Order: sequence, then structure tokens, then C-alpha cells
Amino acid sequence: MSKTKTADLVVIGAGPGGYVAAIRAAQADLTVICIDKEFLGGVCLNWGCIPSKAMIHASSTVEAMSKASEMGITVTGVDIDMPKLKAWKDTVVKRLVGGIAELFKRNGVEAVFGEATFVDGNTIKVEGKDGPLTIKAKRTIIATGCRVVQLPGMEVDGENFLSAREALDLTEIPKRFLVIGGGIVGAEIGTYMRKLGSEVTIVELAPNLLNGIDAECVKVVERGMKKRKMTVMTKSKVKTVEQKKDGLHCIIETPKGDKTVVVDKVLVAVGFRPNTESLGLDKAGVKTDERGHVIVDERLETSNKSVMAIGDVIGPPYLAHKASKEGLVAAEVASGAKSILDVKAMPSAIFTDPEIATVGLTEEEAKDAGHDVRTANFPLAANGKSLASQHPEGFVKFVIDNKDETVLGCHVVGHEASNIISEVALGIEMGATIGDIGLTVHPHPTVSEAIMEAAHVAEGHAIHIFVPKA
Repeated sequence: MSKTKTADLVVIGAGPGGYVAAIRAAQADLTVICIDKEFLGGVCLNWGCIPSKAMIHASSTVEAMSKASEMGITVTGVDIDMPKLKAWKDTVVKRLVGGIAELFKRNGVEAVFGEATFVDGNTIKVEGKDGPLTIKAKRTIIATGCRVVQLPGMEVDGENFLSAREALDLTEIPKRFLVIGGGIVGAEIGTYMRKLGSEVTIVELAPNLLNGIDAECVKVVERGMKKRKMTVMTKSKVKTVEQKKDGLHCIIETPKGDKTVVVDKVLVAVGFRPNTESLGLDKAGVKTDERGHVIVDERLETSNKSVMAIGDVIGPPYLAHKASKEGLVAAEVASGAKSILDVKAMPSAIFTDPEIATVGLTEEEAKDAGHDVRTANFPLAANGKSLASQHPEGFVKFVIDNKDETVLGCHVVGHEASNIISEVALGIEMGATIGDIGLTVHPHPTVSEAIMEAAHVAEGHAIHIFVPKA
């Protein structure tokens, strides 16, 4: 027999959007139930952002050992114990997921595990291991995220064809590794695998990797891949994969004709699809677009004002911090506040090697939007901390409006790029000029100084590189 509960707010999905929304709503004294099919933390904490960065850190440690001799440090006999590495990664994940459970407890959020579907706009049915549960809610936030797009004949099976989830749980390093898709997931995991010793091939249909990212930044990452002897095939696609005794024979269509690559594992990373089909959105009166993303307004409310949606399920960019910000706004709306989503600058970080971090408009986007644009670059090879850390690759690039000197965008490729982009996001949100950035004192020696130095380049008075006068 189905049990029945009531709540001010139900959050469907406990990822970085859902759990943040649940906690914020509980802080506003709403009774909150958060539903998830599997675990607190969603894809990000369990199989995405956190475990991938743990494994990327481990692989970078291995690579750093190979470069230690440059500093007079000799490292011999490096051995990679993959089961132990996986166990360490799992402890990081477990600690963070356990932290969410404790925060739920302290804030009074009830966690329910099972498959949620709408009965109507204010009623949700949950099928879980403890039996059916019906929840009556004044408002609901949909935060169900997205999943990997499957390729016909190459569906993820956890054995030959992997998603990021399975790739990060491998207990053996595959000798030969094929990545289908040169986006963020493919580039990050492909690089991590190469650092651990795999022979890596990345196949991308588009003309370049990391489509939509500043082209100059991408070139630096591609040089890093070439230096590591990774094979990158652009304007190409995998036609068929056939299992034979010596491995998986992949027929790849390239501009120069078909090529055969034999590998041991294939990572499928060609995009994402929103998790909306099984929610019963029609019963709740919630509309979606042609791709299945939930349609929302500036208050994150759907066509049914009692239902909101946040995160990947409402469309790209698919970013955990975007989902968290939307979760905060949706929780405030649910509690009666007159909040709206008003984000001028959404930063993004890509954990390739070197890293890429961006915020605001690219040079092309700024020109297309009608701005009179100039750019300014400062190389990290002229940054003391980058040199001292053995990471001289990359640069900081500003996109500036010539009319009023405001910062339109910033694109960083290099070591610690992800850690220095936030100040520019703040600057863009506050309408900062390039002069404001240049006047801000930055601590020495840090990679963040390159932000200030790039601003000086833009103003025509660079100190640590020579720029001829116009």
C-alpha cells in the first residue's frame, strides 16, 4: 500500500542543483523532500566533476614525476596500482556525499530514493526499494540532469563501450583507448588516460576539439596532446566497431579516407540528453522543447507555475555551478522571494592539460554582437610562478570593448587557469573596465598576476613583456 507525505517543496534530483536548492529552501523554513534515483550528489559528485578531477590529479602526479629530473630530483620505479587509485578516488567521493547527507540532516531535508513521476502538477509518485510513496507538494523543482547520448551499435555496455562513469572506475589501464567526441569530457578523460600510459586516439566530427571555446586556447591544448603523442582525428567519425581476438577494430572515416584503429576500450562522449522522458511532465502541464529540455522563464518557473526546473535539464551549458546558482534562485522563488536568474557572466573550466578557463564573450562572439573589439594577451612564460612550477604554457587573453573599455570576456589557458578566472567573472558582473583590473594589486608570485599583466598589455604599458607602441 502506498504511503503518503506532504511537503512545501519537492526537489526531484539530488545533484549540484537539486541538493543546493533543497538546503536553501529548508533554510527558508520550508518543509523539503529531495528525491533521487540513486545517490546524493548526482552525476557531478559520484561519477563526474569530483572523481574525474581526483583521477586527473593522480595522473598529473605521475607525469610530474617524469619531469622531476629537470629539478635534480630522480624518481625511479613508479608503479600505478589502479585498484588502490580507484579506492582512493572513492574515499573522496564518499566523504563529499556523506557531507551532503549530514547537511540534509542538520537542515531538516528529507531524502527519498526511487523513481519519481508526476501524477498531476502537485502530486509525485515515487517507486523505491521501500515501496511506493505519494507526495503532495505545494511546489516542485525538477533537477534530473542529463545522460550521455548513445550511438547506434556503440551503446555503453560497461565492458567495451564506456561512459565517463565506467572510465573512471577502471581497475586496469587499457593499453589502447579510443575517445569518440572531442568535447570537454572526451578531452579531459583522454588526457588523463594518456598520462597513465594508454595509447589514446580522439575522434571528433567537428573541425576542432572543444567546439565553442576560444580557438587560440584550444590550440595550446592540442599542442599539449601532440607533445604527449596523442592521436587527434578531426572532421572524422567512427563508422563501425567490431570485436576481434586482438581488440576492438574501429573503422574511422577521415578526410583522407577510412582508417582502422585497434583499441581495448572505447569512451563514448558525444553529447548529452535531458532526463525528462519518464517524469510524466504532460500530467503536470510542463512543456519541453524539441530536444526534451524543460522550458523555464527568468524565475525558473515552467508552464505550470507550481513547477520549476534547474540545471542540465533546462539546457546547456551543462555546468555544475550553473545548476547550483539556479538551485539557489529556484529555492528563493519557492519560498516567496521576488528573485530572478540574473547572471551576466557564467564562467567555465576545462581540466585538460593545460587547463582552459573562460568567462564572458569570445572575440568572435563580441564582434558578432556588434562590439568594437580589441584583445590583449599576456603569456604565462613571462609569469614567475608558472615558470617556477614547470608550467610555462599558455596565456591570459582579454576581450575589451573599445567604446567604453569594459571587459567583455577573458580566456585563460594554462596551469591554475580554473583558479584565477573568478575575479574576471566578478569584474564583468560589476561592469569593470580593463583599467579597473589593471589597477588592482595582485600578490606576487602568483599565476593570478597574469590577469593584471594582461590588463596592462591592453592599456599599452606592459611591464614584463615588450609591446611596441601603436
